[in-house]
Amino acid sequence: MTNAVEFLSVSRLFGTVRAVDGVDLSIKAGSFFAMLGPSGSGKTTCLRLISGFERPTGGTIRIFGQDVGRVPPNLRNVNTVFQDYALFPHMNVRDNVAYGLMVKGVDRRTRHAKAEEMLALVKLDSYGDRKPAQLSGGQRQRVALARALVNEPQVLLLDEPLGALDLKLREAMQDELKALQQRLGITFVFVTHDQSEALSMADTVAVFNNGKIAQIGSPADVYARPRTRFVADFVGSSNVLDPAMTRALGGPEVTASLRPEALRLVPAAGATLCGTVTGLRYLGPSVRVTVQMPFGVLGVMVPAGSPCPEPGSSVCIDLAPDALHVMEDE
Repeated sequence: MTNAVEFLSVSRLFGTVRAVDGVDLSIKAGSFFAMLGPSGSGKTTCLRLISGFERPTGGTIRIFGQDVGRVPPNLRNVNTVFQDYALFPHMNVRDNVAYGLMVKGVDRRTRHAKAEEMLALVKLDSYGDRKPAQLSGGQRQRVALARALVNEPQVLLLDEPLGALDLKLREAMQDELKALQQRLGITFVFVTHDQSEALSMADTVAVFNNGKIAQIGSPADVYARPRTRFVADFVGSSNVLDPAMTRALGGPEVTASLRPEALRLVPAAGATLCGTVTGLRYLGPSVRVTVQMPFGVLGVMVPAGSPCPEPGSSVCIDLAPDALHVMEDE
């Protein structure tokens, strides 16, 4: 399959700060690719390098095989949807969407027709005459999306576009973005610090840390088989076990990851792994039970509505034989 974007040993320095540090990656054409990481990890800088708003200090960037190192942003067939949407307040929705076509010299009738087509695509076909101030946050996000799509980019860059939305609307927009990407077949490159967004929408996730890619793979692979302590901690909420703890749980004497949902509370009869409950954390669909074991602390996820032990009570746990995942020793 053709690669939409390639990074070959790409670096971006700001003084002595290595914002992007020798990154190699390939993004397949037509895929939904997520760059996930905390603030300052390098993910947004990588997005800006693709768009041309930043120039690499070293390395090569290719878009559909073309080296774009010296290609200015306006000549790259990519568009960006920003977190703040950047809509023109004095223009109506139709003219906001059609703005890129106007800059290209497309006549008014043609660009307005294309804008209406894009507004229908994002389910705003009756909103063309409104101003951005008359729209909700979710509607403004859709207008920004339509404006980016109207130019028919080969790659659509999304810089935390759902960050300003409330939880319920953000979840609804996740579903809509994924469905839209699949319908259009355009390569989406999505930057986020929210692991649930990345896992729910992306075909491939790259986890960034300190300007490097800590791990890249499918959402299921990154979640279930983290390579490092950082990935295990950042993607989901894992029990990171030191070698002694792994050994006490029946594994080899190595650093390992153990997801709390892979553990279950069991009756004391015949159990060998027992400890004391030190805390409960209600999470809506589940309760995280913190258990002090003789060899360390473990988090166990219990479905909400199930019998839950009280703090101070004794409990026993069990785990599947393949629940322990060996990680690189950092």
